[in-house]
Amino acid sequence: MIFTEENFNDVLASNTVVVADFWATWCGPCRMVGPVIESLAKDYEGKAAIGKIDIEENDSLTEQYGIRNVPTVLFFKNGQLVDKVVGAGPRAMYEDKLKALL
Repeated sequence: MIFTEENFNDVLASNTVVVADFWATWCGPCRMVGPVIESLAKDYEGKAAIGKIDIEENDSLTEQYGIRNVPTVLFFKNGQLVDKVVGAGPRAMYEDKLKALL
């Protein structure tokens, strides 16, 4: 799922758990995390909203959440930011954090 400035507030409001991957096309580690986020989105469809936010196309979200490095993956529960991972990590780490919120 692609999150944008236009749809992100609706996503937060309509989903109990949201995982947002802030990334950029020029970022090597982002290209490593991207497939992990996409596979989690498929595996947890209907349980959590999982998607990507391109920092170059969504300046206000990038600023709002203080994104300084990419990739940064934010975890939300009930609309509130509850966890964050900066940098690339293994799928198991992201999945463990997600499972803890479900």
